[in-house]
Amino acid sequence: MHFQLEIALRQSEGALARVLGMAQRRGYAPIALQAETDPRSPAWWLSMTVESERSAQSLKSQLDKLHDCLAVELTPCR
Repeated sequence: MHFQLEIALRQSEGALARVLGMAQRRGYAPIALQAETDPRSPAWWLSMTVESERSAQSLKSQLDKLHDCLAVELTPCR
């Protein structure tokens, strides 16, 4: 199954690597990633599509625990 994660990420060194590493270590294959910045905001806005047979809620819960993740929203892909 494919899942879409919308992530507000603190702009800090290694933050993106931690998010991608966590997804891969937990068995979620990142298949698409789009990032945007806004000069008025201290966050990166990531849209990441992952593929896994596991529940994406588990990945969301793990990402919520990362200090760099300010917000995580999960949407199933059709």
